[in-house]
Amino acid sequence: MRRSAVALVGATLLAGTACRAGARTASARADSVELAKRGAHLTQALAQPDSGKEPRAPIARWVLGPDLAEISGLALTGDGRLLTHQDETGKLYELDYRRGAVVKKFRLGGEIVRADFEGITTVHDTLYLLASNGKLYQFMEGANGARVVYAIHDTNLKQACEFEGVAYDPAIASLLLACKNVWTPGPIRDSMVIYRWKLPSGSEPNPTRLTVPVGQVVGANGWKGIHPSDITIDPLTGNYVLVAGEENALIEITPSGALVFSRLLPTGLEHAEGVAITRDSILIISTEARRHKPAAVTLYRWP
Repeated sequence: MRRSAVALVGATLLAGTACRAGARTASARADSVELAKRGAHLTQALAQPDSGKEPRAPIARWVLGPDLAEISGLALTGDGRLLTHQDETGKLYELDYRRGAVVKKFRLGGEIVRADFEGITTVHDTLYLLASNGKLYQFMEGANGARVVYAIHDTNLKQACEFEGVAYDPAIASLLLACKNVWTPGPIRDSMVIYRWKLPSGSEPNPTRLTVPVGQVVGANGWKGIHPSDITIDPLTGNYVLVAGEENALIEITPSGALVFSRLLPTGLEHAEGVAITRDSILIISTEARRHKPAAVTLYRWP
């Protein structure tokens, strides 16, 4: 369970020509057996009755290698595959979250694209990466090893807040841009803020804004504030679900801004950076490497 899935797959994909064919075959066979065991373990865990109690224990945790030490946002494709990215370069990865393996890697542009990338989402067959300054990088998914072309859309919201998390709400055909730190002066500074950027390409000149009072979100949790680090949508209810790494918080609100709950994340999650929810009700949370603790992707039952 705690063996590095990235290292496991990398050992297979990166075997050089100097390696003997027999050794490569044996390595690939061992990896295949290990992945099959992991898949069976998750299937067995999901088949167990759900106690319904909080906090829940993880049903799987996949430790990641150094390539994803700064793992950030998570996004599920229309066919249920999990995509993620690094924080500071336009490198993207597909993770087999059921078995803890990197399936492929691709990247933006011919040269390395550097930005403070904080979130990823899918809109049909199009992908968007969100930078903390409010710029959106639009592109198509690439094959393993591909370098894909991209376009940049500026939301012109750099002065409004520092962004950290993006999701797509099909009910309103809009990207949801979650603010980690709100820069706009006035009472809005005391709110959790989500901007709604209409597609295609910000077709409405002024993004709308959803605000929830910070005091309401904090409630009895004792947090000094709330600083979301990613956002996703519950595919069954349409509600917005956010994680906040600084507060170690898990939050659910309705699209109108009504608070469903706010509570601590389960123990063992240090600095949550990404969140996604599958159609079969698995909550996936990514955590970056901190204090000699490796990055990981952890799975829980949802809700």
